[in-house]
Amino acid sequence: MRVDNTEDAREAQQVLQLLQTLVAFDTTSARSNLDCLHWIADHAQCFNPRVRFTYSADGSKANLLLSFGPDVAAGVVLSAHTDTVPVDGQPWSAPPFEARQRGARVYGRGTSDMKGFIAACLAALPHWHREGLARPIHLALSYDEEIGCVGVPRLLDDFSAHVPPPALVWVGEPTGMRIATTHKGVCVFRTEFFGRDAHSSLPQLGHSAIADAVRFAHFLLALGVEAAERTTRVPGLLPPYTTLNIGRIEGGAALNMVARRCVLEWEFRAIPEDDMSALRQRIDDFLAVHATARVGGDDTGAPPAGAVAHDATVVVPPLRPDAAQRGLELLRRVVGDKPEIAVPFGTEAGHFQLRGWPTVVCGPGAIEQAHQPDEWIEVAQLAECVRALRRLPAFLASPG
Repeated sequence: MRVDNTEDAREAQQVLQLLQTLVAFDTTSARSNLDCLHWIADHAQCFNPRVRFTYSADGSKANLLLSFGPDVAAGVVLSAHTDTVPVDGQPWSAPPFEARQRGARVYGRGTSDMKGFIAACLAALPHWHREGLARPIHLALSYDEEIGCVGVPRLLDDFSAHVPPPALVWVGEPTGMRIATTHKGVCVFRTEFFGRDAHSSLPQLGHSAIADAVRFAHFLLALGVEAAERTTRVPGLLPPYTTLNIGRIEGGAALNMVARRCVLEWEFRAIPEDDMSALRQRIDDFLAVHATARVGGDDTGAPPAGAVAHDATVVVPPLRPDAAQRGLELLRRVVGDKPEIAVPFGTEAGHFQLRGWPTVVCGPGAIEQAHQPDEWIEVAQLAECVRALRRLPAFLASPG
């Protein structure tokens, strides 16, 4: 990587060292992220942040909010998740939690998704401190994004209660440092059908949960066909329609038994133009007609034949392009005037946007590398991100 001056060279070395340290923390979603967060908080102490932790219900994980500069409104939130996906069963060519540079790339779990962005933020801290901040920069680090943005609602509730609202939220997911203003929303469901046991030679004496589940699956597939006939007006969003996927079916005890239970785990990914709540209502209406009873997830008694338990296990709001436009104009001043894009993956951006805060997605790395064995990020992408983050103090000092 070519550098232009001593400060660039120093920051290039620093961001690589920071990334090596962050990758060394195994923050797979099944594990705690507390050691990583405490290291980040300790590292930032000399820059006088205001520090807020919000914990998961069992206390094993946390969100971390570090606020730099004055405690006023109209600052910038830099949002990232600390958790990573598992490495189990993947053919890594080297230990996944040891970041290593090979030529123009740095390899390791989380380098692209998304500890590279966190490292770039930490590398920019000395510059922010020297320049001074007219308005605050908030580094918001959440837990369990990879399993459904689980931690960020707690972070947002705490932020809204104790911190003045920002002018911009910058989510650093990997986009090759292009600005994304659109992504789909995600809803994940677990739908369990209950029947009654019988010998398969006398099916009239039982009630097949599998038959009920298949009927429901056909309904979902028909919804998917209907959605595919509508196209989005947002360029670059692929596929350009709401999708439904049935990812797992499990049920029945034996071939010669009428099945007592059957479970579907499925999802839809909705374009911003489609009303997620209206789609969920159509599904609820179908189940209301075809099920004899709705069973709550905590019931311990045996449900009656024909009953169904239906729960949304993950809800990630979409990022809407119309609401993101003000954030787009603000971020262009920092990262450059690049054409906006849409991304196929979900992020925490929709949660921030629902609070009424202009939100965009832009970060170093490529989503194609995320979740892969030998995940990597280009050194040049890290350098570009650090340069953009160094421009924030000037932007925050400008009128408006």
